[in-house]
Amino acid sequence: MAGHSKWKNIQGRKNAQDAKRGKIFQKLSREIYMAAKAGGVDPATNAALRLVMDKAKAANMPNDNIDRALKKASNVGENEHYDEITYEGYGPAGVAILVYALTDNRNRTATNVRVAFTRNGGSLGETGSVSYMFDRKGYIAIERANLSVDEDTMFENVLEAGAEDLETSEEVFEIYTAPEDFTMVRDTLEEEGYTLAQAELTMVPQTLVELDADQQAQLQVLIDKLEEDDDVSEVYTSADMSLFN
Repeated sequence: MAGHSKWKNIQGRKNAQDAKRGKIFQKLSREIYMAAKAGGVDPATNAALRLVMDKAKAANMPNDNIDRALKKASNVGENEHYDEITYEGYGPAGVAILVYALTDNRNRTATNVRVAFTRNGGSLGETGSVSYMFDRKGYIAIERANLSVDEDTMFENVLEAGAEDLETSEEVFEIYTAPEDFTMVRDTLEEEGYTLAQAELTMVPQTLVELDADQQAQLQVLIDKLEEDDDVSEVYTSADMSLFN
């Protein structure tokens, strides 16, 4: 993981995400509905639902929105169905792009994703064309401000909690876990009193690609177009997104 500061990527795109908050809530409601429909409305017994609810709270989604999605999922007559689809492609300078979608109309989503790629300097690839360039990981960030814990102590704590790796910068401790250990590590760190600035399952690129200014701008437009689609839930790239301001 060395050199792959996901925290810088998160901070580099925070303002853009904040501007899309209403649409993000709509997408999260759909994810909550699907998770609750599949495994029940109690996050204590539905790990997938708890992950989505944590994601919603991190996005400052109002409790009323979460409750509505849960109530909808608990209705016996409710029978909406969504398919989970992954699209793989390339952006400017060959940057790898993974697009996760949750859709009730495969044809509509496929067309929209293809148009977003082809009109903004990218191209769709075959299944498996770029997914091998990413690793599924649990990711936890703990900001160091007002935290009286040194790197050695934190390293011991995260290893004891079951994490795989720790990266340290002046601003943040970044912790990576195997996907199956993420919940255990997160809960352990919270029980030890740490405040988590970010905690999620994510796709981590094995290699980051640096772009020049024009390529950065073109990739940002492509990402924006993909994320504007109601069916797209996540977009991951191998670009060094900390360069985006």
